[in-house]
Amino acid sequence: MSSVSVLMPIYRTNHSHLKEAIESVLNQTYQDFEFLILNDSPDDKNLEEFVLSYKDKRIKYFKNEKNMGITPSRNKLISLATGKYLMVMDHDDISLPTRMEEQVAFLEKHTEIGVVGSFVKQMVCGKEKSYPIENDLIEKNLMFSCAVAHSATMIRASVLKENNIFYEEEFSPAEDYALYCRLIGKTKFYNIPKILFLYRDHAGNTSHKQRKKMDMATFLIYEMVHRKNSLLWKEVLKKIILKNRVYLFGIPLYVFKQKGHTIEDKLHLFYRANIFHEKKSFFFGVFSRIGIGKKIIYQVFGISFCQVKSKILYQGG
Repeated sequence: MSSVSVLMPIYRTNHSHLKEAIESVLNQTYQDFEFLILNDSPDDKNLEEFVLSYKDKRIKYFKNEKNMGITPSRNKLISLATGKYLMVMDHDDISLPTRMEEQVAFLEKHTEIGVVGSFVKQMVCGKEKSYPIENDLIEKNLMFSCAVAHSATMIRASVLKENNIFYEEEFSPAEDYALYCRLIGKTKFYNIPKILFLYRDHAGNTSHKQRKKMDMATFLIYEMVHRKNSLLWKEVLKKIILKNRVYLFGIPLYVFKQKGHTIEDKLHLFYRANIFHEKKSFFFGVFSRIGIGKKIIYQVFGISFCQVKSKILYQGG
């Protein structure tokens, strides 16, 4: 039995992207793993042939009888896994060579940790993204954002099975965020402060293709995690601020922060930062204000001239 199970669901994946993803796993410095690949597009024979062209014995290929969707596919991979640790891997991303080795070493040394992630870098734009490192800050940030990069995580399998926690269809396509919120208080988190993963951010990502559904799922998760962790949420709420960055014709102009003085003010700021798909027009349709995701766009005659991007930050020690 291998110590690590790499879990990769695939669906009509670009072959060149899949090649990079698969080979980034096979070329890990840590070699004691099984590589489970689950095809959720069973009618795509070319995709199947591509995966089967790899003769590495660590690869175990499965396919669904019919398209199940990402959440059931992730759960099926968990049920098929035999490893002590579950390494999440998306079908178009890249794990840097030492990712598995460093995450396994960390989990072996820190038995209280059930989820270990890392910093990531976006492949297309080259932007580096950091996350809270220690458990306390990760849990507090989970109150309003996914403070762990899902595809860069390794999870202790026993933590999921002993607590009967799996991905939930109700929260798809933000099922990863919900999973981590369910784990608050059940285990501890840690993000290795180092880039171990390259994320391919493009228009085909689920977060882009299903933006409205993602937004709705995120609100459901907020309701769930705030309800189940009410004391933690109240503590966090006291120390959040709203950071607003203003752009004029795409050029960064200035940044202003809003703190709020009461809990009611803080709640208003929280929901202000999460205006999703709200459109308002005024002055006979000449000017319009549109909320998309976490930004507000101002237009005149349909032409955007100003944007305000908002982000909630935790200012606790």
